[in-house]
Amino acid sequence: MPLQRIILEMGTGNDLYGEDYTKAANRAVQDALHHSSISLFRSLDMDSSQMQVNVTVGVQQPAAVDTDAVAATLPRGQVTVTAVKGGMNLVDEEHGTVTVIATVGVEAWIDIPARWQQ
Repeated sequence: MPLQRIILEMGTGNDLYGEDYTKAANRAVQDALHHSSISLFRSLDMDSSQMQVNVTVGVQQPAAVDTDAVAATLPRGQVTVTAVKGGMNLVDEEHGTVTVIATVGVEAWIDIPARWQQ
């Protein structure tokens, strides 16, 4: 059976002064995670380590995101992080600072056993 998406959460995060794209991405992931609770695994006695987690990070400089560091912040599953062009930079010309805003989509996928399908 193909994997079924069981959750999709979105989040935003920022780094106000350090222009750190990974920090903004990590904060966006934590924002998304704080909006969800996956009780499915406990309720159905399933192994959460089998869950596939795909994280898409949108920032203005995708190459500046340490995708391994972002993946390490996810508590469960087999995680893949992809950084793409998106998010936003807000430049404060007067003070010479850049605020980085990252957006993320976190998707969780599992193989639903046949006994739970109709």
